Amino acid sequence: MNEKKTKLKLPSRLESVEKAALEAEKLAAENGFGEEARYAIDMAVRESVANAVKHGNLLDETKSVEITFENSGDGFEITIKDFGAGFAVEKIPDPTNPENLLKANGRGILFMRSFMDEVEWSNHAEGGMMVKMLKKR
Repeated sequence: MNEKKTKLKLPSRLESVEKAALEAEKLAAENGFGEEARYAIDMAVRESVANAVKHGNLLDETKSVEITFENSGDGFEITIKDFGAGFAVEKIPDPTNPENLLKANGRGILFMRSFMDEVEWSNHAEGGMMVKMLKKR
């Protein structure tokens, strides 16, 4: 296994979602992840980059989305950073709660958690949110 880090800096536009997902899938394949794991990585990256572009940076193309892919001893690590106002993940309504079943928000967090082995959110020093995800080998 070779440890390698790849960084992308993409504009806050919807086309960046596809670019990030293609790069993630390519790197996961190069690092020996099977089809099922690559699908999970692809879906989690799409959701997190879409959230960064739309909800974090509010489609403001003067702000970027920074993505780091890293093949590590633990697995395939992905960090996605936006430069928006940030949010408190614990305040997002649980979409599996019966009273929230018809609400549109909160599903992306559920998807990321179901596709990846570890997901954590934090505010970063330059403002905005950072999501770190890990797909184990």
